[in-house]
Amino acid sequence: MKKKDYVITVLFLFPALFLLAVFVIYPIISNVILSLQEWNGIFGAPKTFVGLDNYKAVFSNESFWTSMVNAGIFLVVGFLIQMPIAYGLALLVTSRIKGKNFFRTVYYLPVILGTTIVAIMWKNLLNPNYGAVMVLLRAIGLEDIAFDWLNTPGLNVWVVALVNCWKSAAYNMLIFCAGLVTIPEDLNEAALIDGCTTWQRIRYITIPLSKNSFKVYSILCITGCIKTFDIIWAMTGGGPNASSSTPAILLYLNAYSFKLMGRSAAIAIILLILGVVLSVGCNKLLKQEEY
Repeated sequence: MKKKDYVITVLFLFPALFLLAVFVIYPIISNVILSLQEWNGIFGAPKTFVGLDNYKAVFSNESFWTSMVNAGIFLVVGFLIQMPIAYGLALLVTSRIKGKNFFRTVYYLPVILGTTIVAIMWKNLLNPNYGAVMVLLRAIGLEDIAFDWLNTPGLNVWVVALVNCWKSAAYNMLIFCAGLVTIPEDLNEAALIDGCTTWQRIRYITIPLSKNSFKVYSILCITGCIKTFDIIWAMTGGGPNASSSTPAILLYLNAYSFKLMGRSAAIAIILLILGVVLSVGCNKLLKQEEY
């Protein structure tokens, strides 16, 4: 390349690099520095260097490990329940059945709704006094399980995770649809001529060739579950007694309720490192070979 070409390349890259430096690199560096300090969040207040004390306080806090377990519950639901549902819906709407455009629209409706709207809607449906779900359970004679699920430690996180699955399944359906439509139809036709059943075509052709879609889903699921905040905050507020708290809720409370900005920054850095490590691991594990 000539010198002129280098200059032109740099000029075209500069806006993107500038935005990356200002909105990604600088915040991360400043947050790492803040995680090594003690600060109450008030402008002009002194910042005291405390080293790794904030990280020690986070790892020794029982609430942090409870929140990590809750994030793990979201991951379990995301991989064992939401992923099969999303993939199944993708297979359905990309098939040749009649009315698939109607189904595609209906399945996507929960995604259009705002997270807070979905949270409030399901919170009312699950209300132990007048919620439609509880009224139905009592009507069919299941009074024993018609109690306040969202205020029951150990159960409330699973309930919110399933509600999140209901809302997000169709969004992830689109990820799998994007991968399914790229599979050559010739492969399915050849398998059909050879006498393969529908399940055999899905198992030996469709799923292996959807590896990139599974990789994208896995990375988005991991990062999304680690930073889950809005839906569980709107449904349970992290309670009762922080039993349904997530790392993002703990980060928020430390920063804006307890004024422990350094400790909050430490939680953010821990989540960043965890998300990067898990995402890189998924990327390598689900790397699709090129033929």
